[in-house]
Amino acid sequence: MYPDLSYLFHDLLGTAPDNWLSVLKTFGVFLILAFIASAYVLNLELKRKEKEGLLQGFTEKERIGFPATWQEIATNALFGFIIGFKLPYIAQHFEEFRPDPASIILSGKGTWLWGIVAAAGFGFFKYWDAKKRALAKPLIKEVKVMPHHRIGDITILAAISGIIGARLFSIIESEENIKAFIKDPLDQLLSGSGLAIYGGLILAFITVYWYIYRKGMKPIHVMDAVAPALIMGYGVGRLGCQFSGDGDWGIVNTAPTPGWWFLPDWAWAYTYPHNVLNDGVQIEGCVWDYCRQLGEAVYPTPLYETFFSLVIFTILWALRKRFKVAGMLFFLYVLLNGIERFFIEKIRTNPDINILGMKATQAEYVAGLLIMIGIVGMVYLWMKKNQNIENYVETRLIASLRNFLCF
Repeated sequence: MYPDLSYLFHDLLGTAPDNWLSVLKTFGVFLILAFIASAYVLNLELKRKEKEGLLQGFTEKERIGFPATWQEIATNALFGFIIGFKLPYIAQHFEEFRPDPASIILSGKGTWLWGIVAAAGFGFFKYWDAKKRALAKPLIKEVKVMPHHRIGDITILAAISGIIGARLFSIIESEENIKAFIKDPLDQLLSGSGLAIYGGLILAFITVYWYIYRKGMKPIHVMDAVAPALIMGYGVGRLGCQFSGDGDWGIVNTAPTPGWWFLPDWAWAYTYPHNVLNDGVQIEGCVWDYCRQLGEAVYPTPLYETFFSLVIFTILWALRKRFKVAGMLFFLYVLLNGIERFFIEKIRTNPDINILGMKATQAEYVAGLLIMIGIVGMVYLWMKKNQNIENYVETRLIASLRNFLCF
């Protein structure tokens, strides 16, 4: 396993582990790659739908030659304060920062003097730069923006809201997490110790839907465009779980490798040596920071989820031009994603939640709901295919969500 990039380069180049590269955690790197992969696929689909006339551009007002507003100066100053507050402290306490960057970045530790100096410098630079560009007669002009021009905004918004949603769902995933949250809410919210993928997907969907609706895009077509992008990002993200050994593995697998199994043995059962959680038994002779592996081999479920994600992506990519009913591709994604996660949970180790006498994991409940939503959505759209689907779906299927988000 590669808890951080220093372990990866140790395998590739023979360099010593636990060096300065250890600040780059493998899971975080793959999380970034997941968002990049999703953004790339979404960009392709948005451009295609624009070319087909399904998505049109919208107008925005652009301010030219105005002096900097106090909000712009304050935002720049805040960014400068964070840089000045954290970087000098990290440089002076690198050995403390190296094994667990999040514990420093998300804490109150820092250098106040340099933070204040940097805030003043960044704020003044924003003021000076805007003044230098100011015109005698500032202009406000309308510019046409195509949906794919907002890929950056959508990606950043999805990333931030997705991580928040994943953390919130992780807190309510078990009774122990809820008790820990009640005891120390701030520590639990800022901790990077656990993320629930469905929480991220749900909150990111709500947030991005609100954004695209406010921008005047057609949500139903964007939903179709985002379906293959979502499953691609999911698959790449699961590779981060596998390579880092972040605990998203399956139950103990004592079954012998079957004769028909053509993949390496570690794809059947794996002990996750050097996992990022430092979980399990000590590896004999190891003196590194991460020297533990599981006592019993388990199913490498993140690897399986990556495989099934690629299968689902292939299906969606092959059907995206054949489906003529808006929304059908999105609900197919919801259905297939739910099926994949529901069955993979059968060999996962997540805690059960008792609801009305029925015990299942949080992911199983959500996956079951997704399966029902996917089926109902597809059947509903199929029955209404001869009507004006775009307007019908917009007013009936999503109206309640739109009204809630737009107050």
